Amino acid sequence: MIERRTTPRQKTFLKGVILFNNRKSSADCVIRDLTDHGARLQFSSSIITPDVIELEIPNKDQILPAHIRWRKGEEAGISFDHVKPKETATPAETAGDVSHRVEQLEAEVAKMHRQMVELRNEMRRIRGD
Repeated sequence: MIERRTTPRQKTFLKGVILFNNRKSSADCVIRDLTDHGARLQFSSSIITPDVIELEIPNKDQILPAHIRWRKGEEAGISFDHVKPKETATPAETAGDVSHRVEQLEAEVAKMHRQMVELRNEMRRIRGD
């Protein structure tokens, strides 16, 4: 099979929510594959949606505008609208994207660390330590 993707796909198991009808309607999904340009979504059943949607990724605190490119049973492939073609991204933009992502990841790690401390304290309280 010929690989048509220009960026490597990352296998994931992230919770996703697609939003449509001006965010009046939504459907839960699992994000199975993710690239900078799009994703493969899996639903619990076949659903009918418009071609223009937004994908919310709660774990990443992101809402990305997208278009549905294909549908097959309980799966759909989407492309993100915000993605610039690789050749138009300047090195400064790429560096800015990386530093922004690093900041996001550091914030996520700090948040998880705080949650772990809270859980440990709660466990000690329950055990009576």
